[in-house]
Amino acid sequence: MSRSQKIDPDPVVYGPGMQVSEIWTYPIKSMIGSTVDHAVLDSSGIVGDRRWTLRDAETGALRSGKKLAVLPQCAARHDGTDRAIITLPDGRTTATDALDVHDLLSEAVGSRVRLHGRPLPTDTPRTREAPPAGVDPLSEIRTLMGREQDEPLPDFAVFPAEVLEFEGPLAGYYDAFPLLIMTTSTMRSLQEALPDSVIDIRRFRPSIVIDTADTPGYPEFAWEKGSQFRVGGCVVEIDVACPRCVVPTRSVDASVPADRSILRYIVRELDQNLGVYARIVEPGELRVGDRFDAS
Repeated sequence: MSRSQKIDPDPVVYGPGMQVSEIWTYPIKSMIGSTVDHAVLDSSGIVGDRRWTLRDAETGALRSGKKLAVLPQCAARHDGTDRAIITLPDGRTTATDALDVHDLLSEAVGSRVRLHGRPLPTDTPRTREAPPAGVDPLSEIRTLMGREQDEPLPDFAVFPAEVLEFEGPLAGYYDAFPLLIMTTSTMRSLQEALPDSVIDIRRFRPSIVIDTADTPGYPEFAWEKGSQFRVGGCVVEIDVACPRCVVPTRSVDASVPADRSILRYIVRELDQNLGVYARIVEPGELRVGDRFDAS
């Protein structure tokens, strides 16, 4: 996407009557989230999103679905209190404030981990990204990104320097930006391109899904960097397309098996990207059914 700061709405690209189809929240990084009818957005994202993450019990290193393949088989949802309910792959449930939550999560993912809440803005110093381990750092990066030897790595220079230096912003354990937006056209187009794959929205972890009706292809790729959209009481600004890592290839449950062909297609045909990142310009509330209008 280019760096222009203003767009002229095009009925093909932006479509008449685009509206919010789904809103997703993810209390714990890399776990499956849940849909909600409405959400509050502040300057750092959806309130309550990515409040917790798993860390290695010995080293303190962040452990996400890139390294723990079973983590996307866990799910977390808010229960209306200051905690989240966790469903483990075997169907057992626990909560973020349960005394045995660390032990249960360690058993589930097969590694000694602890659940950590997000740091406070007053916490210093921030945790720096651990360098790749082993004698071949590039190979580890390829593994985390799910790239074959003959496939390119994403251009990480599109991200702000602090994204590469620190483990997400202080406000939440995001990989890069607080919002990931996808469209119903993208989901439909991906399923048409990969008829033998299970194209389930849970693989891709969007914050907001926009209903783009019968618009063909992947319309969000035409939303230029810096373009702004009003949705509900908020204004969001498009930043960069989202380069995909290994996580969408992971199994979610028996109905959504592991499938590396999905990432092969994204890398080969979609310039490694699916969906777009965005930031919040004007905080407020949004609801399913709200219009998504270029401003």
